[in-house]
Amino acid sequence: MKTLAISGKGGTGKTTIAASIIRWLNENLSTSVLAVDADSNVNLNDILGIEIKETIGGIREEMKALAETLPGGMTKQQFLEYKIQSSLVETPHFDFIAMGRPEGPGCYCYANNLLRDILSQISANYEYIVIDNEAGMEHLSRRTAQNIDFLLIISDPSVRGIQAAGKINKLVKELDTRVKERYLILNRLRPPVPEEIKIKIEKEGLRLLASLPEDEKLLKWDRAGKPIWPILAESELYLAVEKFMEKLMKSEERLGAKSEL
Repeated sequence: MKTLAISGKGGTGKTTIAASIIRWLNENLSTSVLAVDADSNVNLNDILGIEIKETIGGIREEMKALAETLPGGMTKQQFLEYKIQSSLVETPHFDFIAMGRPEGPGCYCYANNLLRDILSQISANYEYIVIDNEAGMEHLSRRTAQNIDFLLIISDPSVRGIQAAGKINKLVKELDTRVKERYLILNRLRPPVPEEIKIKIEKEGLRLLASLPEDEKLLKWDRAGKPIWPILAESELYLAVEKFMEKLMKSEERLGAKSEL
């Protein structure tokens, strides 16, 4: 099983890139792909063109509200397992699950520990996991995901964008989360990379994997509220994603299980 996590500040196009990676994995390596929307502002499903009924956050709230009156004499773990399985969206190309909104007031330690264990069990059934994270890596800091093979930090080609990417990179180092490889991806950029951006990338200790172009067709579809999944394979962005994914998979073959951390 390989896990790819995508992060970046809002507006950098990380969700579109996540969808492109899911498409590439499905077309080139496997249909055994689990897409995880770990952003509290759930929208990966809209990009992919699927509907969701429940989120993990909603299930957690429901469990708290039911307290000791769970249906059918279920234990809390049985209830969570049943609800999470029910919330899993299955498609011919990938399966999908959404983390949902942040937890409300009160202690959720027990529920979070159960969620982590159950999600780990579910993830073990897939060859590839793609996680679209919110900018602060909040779900990772709660340890609902532990082992990441590739963390792709998305930024626009601006000094402030690179600074934000650098903060995410530093945050990951502080978490008790195993990350094998971390890379920066510049989105909405036509080569070459400006010199001041190169300097900033080096200063923040980031490794640039790829630069991706702006794709007007995808932007128009997204602004119109249309799912981009049907047109992804023909897009300029997808062709660029295809190149760096091939590079990424080859690097994994060379490095094996060696970890950077």
